[in-house]
Amino acid sequence: MKISRRGFIAGVTASALDAQNSNTLAYIGTYTGAKSKGIYAATYAGGALSGIELAAETPSPSFLALHPNRRFLYAVNEINNYRGGSAGSASAFSIEAGGKLKLLNTVSSGGPGPCHLAVDPSGRCVCVANYAGGSVAVLPVDRGGALREASDFRQHSGSSVNKARQSAAHAHEAAISPDGGFLYVPDLGLDQILIYTLDADRGKLTDRRAVKTPPGSGPRHIAFHPGGHFAYALCEMGGLVVAFHYEEATGGLDPFQTISTLPKDFQGANGSAEIQIHPNGHFLYASNRGPNTIAAFRFDADGALRAIGQTPTQGKTPRDFVIDASGKFLLAANQDSDNIVSFAIGADGMLVPANRVASCASPVCIVFRG
Repeated sequence: MKISRRGFIAGVTASALDAQNSNTLAYIGTYTGAKSKGIYAATYAGGALSGIELAAETPSPSFLALHPNRRFLYAVNEINNYRGGSAGSASAFSIEAGGKLKLLNTVSSGGPGPCHLAVDPSGRCVCVANYAGGSVAVLPVDRGGALREASDFRQHSGSSVNKARQSAAHAHEAAISPDGGFLYVPDLGLDQILIYTLDADRGKLTDRRAVKTPPGSGPRHIAFHPGGHFAYALCEMGGLVVAFHYEEATGGLDPFQTISTLPKDFQGANGSAEIQIHPNGHFLYASNRGPNTIAAFRFDADGALRAIGQTPTQGKTPRDFVIDASGKFLLAANQDSDNIVSFAIGADGMLVPANRVASCASPVCIVFRG
């Protein structure tokens, strides 16, 4: 497959884009504590966030996902003791006038420490990954947007080579394929990506398969190329991206490349965190929480990655970043420096500081409503 060059976005200066980007709404998930109380809302335009205010008070909403109809927002609550039990929870909100969030309900995630969730393209169910519990659950969505109790639950088991971090399963993402037919669960504790067939109408998972990643690599998140045929897994512990041939009909993954996300001269501890593909399909980005950088890669025609540079995030612990719908800006959420930093994306894929920094306590997820 050759990656199409149609729709390529030319690089322009950040200031020239202000008038081109209309206002949109952004939601920011956080780890709650002394400084943060839940989900925050902001106005976004031209690479800048402004007017950040608390939209809903809820415990540690560390990952957020929008319903396809854009009227509902879902959050994991990354806790271990929902209602006194040994599980975390997931919360559903309706989006009200002015961007405020109204809690619809909260249900058990099925296991402790939920860290990720995704809504299937039909909007019929939400899939949740429980990191601490090493499990995944399917939560049906009712017509009013609320979540129902789990219709399916799968417990992972096993370990891998790093006994300090991989003595048990740690499901790190519930990623749904673009067509909605498969659920991919990178499990950091197992060094595997578990693949399930997803029946969103029934809220059921079947036909589990496993694809291995390098020993001790700790797979965290996966991204699908917009042109189909390729998928890319970010491995947190190894600081690696593993490239796969992706078979849309069967959901299969076949690895063909492994490449480092780290600067060549970096020494020390690292935890790679997020992976995103540019909307134009030309570039891939991955964040590193050791050197506090975002690594940029260019796609070759055969889907292989070529490293093109590293950009400091101007903060500490970039747990998440997001590319806006125009493809012109990337916003990095620096968890431990309490800021969100904007970068303009050049025609060559490199990131250029846009001189726009927003203050937000412990930001760990950003979602644009659009």
